[in-house]
Amino acid sequence: MNGVSTELIIRSIYETIYMVSVSLLIGTLIGVPLGILLVMTRSNGIKPNRGFFTILNGFINILRSVPFIILLVAITPLTRFIVGQTYGSTAAIVPLCVYIFPFIARLVENSLLEVGQGIIELSKSLGASTFQTIRYFLLPEAMGSLVLTLTTATIGLIGATAMAGTIGGGGVGSLAITYGYERFNTFVIFLTVIILIIIVQIIQGFGNRLAKKLRHE
Repeated sequence: MNGVSTELIIRSIYETIYMVSVSLLIGTLIGVPLGILLVMTRSNGIKPNRGFFTILNGFINILRSVPFIILLVAITPLTRFIVGQTYGSTAAIVPLCVYIFPFIARLVENSLLEVGQGIIELSKSLGASTFQTIRYFLLPEAMGSLVLTLTTATIGLIGATAMAGTIGGGGVGSLAITYGYERFNTFVIFLTVIILIIIVQIIQGFGNRLAKKLRHE
């Protein structure tokens, strides 16, 4: 197949799924709590704390302002410290996590801010604690939007894994660069584009249907 075997294509797809799934899991575990903290500690939040909000807000803004291709190189020492290497799919997960968790935190913040203030007032009138307000009122009300948030984050990660291919991260992006761009193989480039489009369409379709179901539309 124009110098590219079926096994190589399947392995590239597997590497992309591996990088995206692990990075998304870790990024969600870090990003969702940070997004909740941003909503809680803002001036009109449940537990306003100007100092904490300013520091956390600035920290997330700084991380989000660094282009991913620069982030890949800038945190090389951290990547080597955590996984013992800077080359390969596992090594690429470290910068992918650093890239995605502030993105998820900001998206989660936006989703939770869409919840009407009436829900918060209702929880207070019922005597709910801060944890109960978040667990039983805020998160369920925003669940549909949160699903779309994670869908957007997943698609963003797929794009980032393509860039991770430039430093040997593997995946479909690496296949496009190594066997398509560097060998002037137009067929491989188009093939990788089609593969990425199909993956994105599947994820977006699933996310949309799940969000509709949660919103009872």
